[in-house]
Amino acid sequence: MQAYPTSNGMKRSDFIFNILLLPVDFVTLILAGISTYFLRTEIVSGLRPVFFRINLPFEKYLLLVVATAGVFVICYAISGLYSMRSSRRFGEEFLKIIVASSAGIMGIIVYIFLRQELFNSRFLVLGGWVMGIIFVSLGRFVMNRLKKFLVSHYDFGVHKIMVIGDDDITEKVKNFVEHEPSIGYRLVKHLINPDIEEVKLAVGNPGIDEVILANPNYPAERVLQLVDFCHENHIAFKFIPNLFQTLTANTILDDFAGLPMVELRRTALDGWGRVIKRAIDVFASAVGLIILSPVLGLIAFAIKWETEGPVLVRLERVSQNKSLRLLKFRSMIKNAERLKPLLADFNERSNTPLFKMRNDPRLTKVGGFIRKFRLDELPQLINVLKGEISLVGPRPHEPQEIVRYQKHHKRVLAMKAGASGLAQVSGASDLDFEEEVALDTYYIEHWSLWLDVKIILRTIGKMFFDRSAV
Repeated sequence: MQAYPTSNGMKRSDFIFNILLLPVDFVTLILAGISTYFLRTEIVSGLRPVFFRINLPFEKYLLLVVATAGVFVICYAISGLYSMRSSRRFGEEFLKIIVASSAGIMGIIVYIFLRQELFNSRFLVLGGWVMGIIFVSLGRFVMNRLKKFLVSHYDFGVHKIMVIGDDDITEKVKNFVEHEPSIGYRLVKHLINPDIEEVKLAVGNPGIDEVILANPNYPAERVLQLVDFCHENHIAFKFIPNLFQTLTANTILDDFAGLPMVELRRTALDGWGRVIKRAIDVFASAVGLIILSPVLGLIAFAIKWETEGPVLVRLERVSQNKSLRLLKFRSMIKNAERLKPLLADFNERSNTPLFKMRNDPRLTKVGGFIRKFRLDELPQLINVLKGEISLVGPRPHEPQEIVRYQKHHKRVLAMKAGASGLAQVSGASDLDFEEEVALDTYYIEHWSLWLDVKIILRTIGKMFFDRSAV
């Protein structure tokens, strides 16, 4: 007998393991608390004697750990760590664990302060926070590996799927399913352009849990029949959207003159998200300028000492169809822009509106150094503070580049440009221009604060470890 999939189309393996995450987190948090206690009383006690064993015996401490674990689990739930998602990226999940654990421990500290009590050991508080993050992350990593092992080797909770289509997209879907058994899908039927009767016959033999419509040009009347059939028979229906359907990724349903009206938004960034993003820009750029002021001063002195010309260059750029002067440390000789037309034949990206040349003869020694570590872009924090650009966003565009843009390229102008962005941290200097546009477009359509955090962390990493900017 065919077992029905979960109501929202999630694979049974994902559903079961997502449910198990809550008790696993709770247990690992308790184990983290216990480990912290014995670390303090048995190991660290040799360095600093333990004085709290009498008024905080292990039995009493364990009750506190159980209560604290409950608080942490609530914070995890609020942060979305128990959302019913079919896929989880470990990096994103780890960041959420850190943030939610930090919120939980701050709640405990505030509670202790309001009770006007002196806790017996600061080590137990801070150590418990660190150990909690480590234990929960390890627990989730083990659960993820266990799920993949059971799915790959024992077909645990797999979904039998039918794929419909006959184009390159269909082949891509098929190859992904066949070469990644750990994702929990098993391809049991492939139909090219079936009518509803063919679909009904295929579903009955050998049995189907999901139908994936991979052909974006499948006739509309057949799509409606297919959706109705899947709903009636408790079969999950999924599809690869065509160009028009992707434009509906960000929509608002409103009432206008008593009629339902749908707005197609250019980006997911709106409302409070816009306010929070701007607040982060102001705070981070102000703090960054203050902390980095000694470094900025040294770079300015080195530039002025080496060559004639201004310390800063003001590059004309466009953000959201508005002109601005983007600030950067001067890394080239004076009047370098006037020599640019003479180097056009050496442009490594000649098939795009962009200019890129390694070993540019206009580059100074100091300029080569600050470009190597991406320090030439630090003055852009002033642009961020002024609100001309954001910390994260699409690449700022030159007016002469935009003139050469095709229609779909101009979609990257829908959001304020950024000092860094998804294309920049993905190797923009080595990417094809179309790939760069695709990445910036993806960022605009799928913006989130978590995505901004990941890009900022990757930007910091590239400043230390990536030298492709030279």
